[in-house]
Amino acid sequence: MNIVVLKQEDMKKIFTMEDAIIADKIALEIYSNGDCTIPLRTNLEVLKNNGEALFMPGYAPSVNALGVKIASIYPKNIEKGIPSVPATMLLLNEETGEICCIMDGTYLTRLRTGAISGLATDLLSRKDSKVFALFGTGGQAETQLEAVLTVRKINIVKVFDVIFERAESFALRMSEIFLKKYDVKIIPSKSSEEAIFDADIITSVTTSKKPVFNGKFLKKGCHINGVGSFTKDMQEIDEYTICHAGKIFVDTLDGALNEPGDIIIPIQNGNFSADRITGELGNLISGKIQGRTNDEEITVFKTTGSAILDVVCAKKIYEKALKNSDRNIIEV
Repeated sequence: MNIVVLKQEDMKKIFTMEDAIIADKIALEIYSNGDCTIPLRTNLEVLKNNGEALFMPGYAPSVNALGVKIASIYPKNIEKGIPSVPATMLLLNEETGEICCIMDGTYLTRLRTGAISGLATDLLSRKDSKVFALFGTGGQAETQLEAVLTVRKINIVKVFDVIFERAESFALRMSEIFLKKYDVKIIPSKSSEEAIFDADIITSVTTSKKPVFNGKFLKKGCHINGVGSFTKDMQEIDEYTICHAGKIFVDTLDGALNEPGDIIIPIQNGNFSADRITGELGNLISGKIQGRTNDEEITVFKTTGSAILDVVCAKKIYEKALKNSDRNIIEV
């Protein structure tokens, strides 16, 4: 049995952010059309070593994508100098059930998560958007930035982090990476108010348990991507924004109503209801629901992630790898 092994550097060589956005678009439409099997993830506690192992399987028959992502959470790994949330993607041959590809699941997660914000931004933000505010400078931040730069001609990016020095360092590093390709100015902001002032697009990718900006100061017509919160006590986007947005889209309704505090807390407080969510982005892609209708409407996209994004994106990467002579193959 031949297995293709793809490390982060291999994936970067053959698969662009544009490719990932297209893959996510396919994945979300498949999901909203019900043409996939995405079981609940299995979480195994490894109490002996203070860890958890999460198994996220998925199958999308229309694109022959079958696989499972294994993501572990080991907080003490930081003390060992290795990632605290390592992940690996296993892709299977749909016809035989054999493993056909092993790839870096950590980079895959960052890539497909950045791409989904890029997709939402392309579908929902104003076409003339020029100013982008990015909250958070962690491992997910770079692909979130790249995705927005890919779909909009951004002039200024304002970066905010609770530790200003991190925002400074990130802005400098990203300028070195993206300045030539996108001709964009990337600067750190000293306050959240400064960051969102005149911002046409805002992406928050933090694990904050309190809102990172005040929705009362948002520019009319801005678009917001909520990426970081994934538990009921995390709340990056404030209630005011959720309750006053013109339209709210999600990647999956099931995830949005059961995981992030951004949506759950306003519902629990009696200020918001599930029927006020406009719908899944996949249904916007297929034309079943309407997106932005005017330039003053504030739009929100909340993503919690889904294995459908992993399996479809992984399959597209694998297909490109088969056409690339630099791939690594092991015999089993």
